[in-house]
Amino acid sequence: MSHAYPVSHYHIVFTVPEALHGICMLDSKWFYKHLFAAVWDTLRSFGYSHYAVESGAICVLHTWGQNLSLHPHIHCIIPALGYTLSGDMKHIGKQGKYLYPVSQLSEKFRGKLMTGVKSQLAKGGLLSQYRSSIEKAWSRPWVVFCEPSLGKPEHVVGYLGQYIHRVAISNHRIVEIDDLNVRFMLKDNQDQGKEKTIPLAGEEFLRRFCLHILPSRFVKIRYYGIYSTRFRTTILNDKKKMVIKPVETTTERISRLMGIDVRQCPCCKKGQLVQVATLPRIRPPPVFVSTVII
Repeated sequence: MSHAYPVSHYHIVFTVPEALHGICMLDSKWFYKHLFAAVWDTLRSFGYSHYAVESGAICVLHTWGQNLSLHPHIHCIIPALGYTLSGDMKHIGKQGKYLYPVSQLSEKFRGKLMTGVKSQLAKGGLLSQYRSSIEKAWSRPWVVFCEPSLGKPEHVVGYLGQYIHRVAISNHRIVEIDDLNVRFMLKDNQDQGKEKTIPLAGEEFLRRFCLHILPSRFVKIRYYGIYSTRFRTTILNDKKKMVIKPVETTTERISRLMGIDVRQCPCCKKGQLVQVATLPRIRPPPVFVSTVII
């Protein structure tokens, strides 16, 4: 938590379409490495094109869906901060609600990942064999999900912790095991997230579980840009460039421009609205900030 920047962070998820799952299994180590590279190249290019900064990201690879099928996707936590060409730290994002246009992110990500995939298949003489999969992947929009900014650094760490230490299935989801089948719970995202129980034959359960064993020594958590070790051990060691000016809040802006204290009780003119706590965004959906009048 001591390494988290004192700014808001955004959560973006990049998902690989089902049409590429077969190609992924040809050489999962290369595919996941290229997936990380495509994600960061996309985020980095958008940081420069939209805000003229070197941005940063903490990226975590997941490979599973609720039913243990192959579902590669990368969770990215991105600070609302960047390093400018002039050597300053600059806040980015649109009032905590918007970072980059999702449709453009999706198109850029698709282009970068597919370029590498086609090149790798061509090297192995497999491009013609998987041409139908390539065409199917190109023909459909890719899923890139972006959430509004998270809260304080400790909230970011708590939120990220949900993703870092997950495995394909945890013990509490397994309902029953017998000589033939394994029954486990899942959330059916196609049915409003309802919890359901499904059975799988023991062999099929093991086959699906083994899909998510990562290659030997593969690193599933990676730090990029202003979160990278290189940036922290060089530029951030220069104290003059470590200064991150706080962003003026909406309440402070109204007070400065209009001379109005929006926290003051409109009736008695004495009481103040006091923020009790800010709860981090977690699943299920976020809880709003509580306020009281004293």
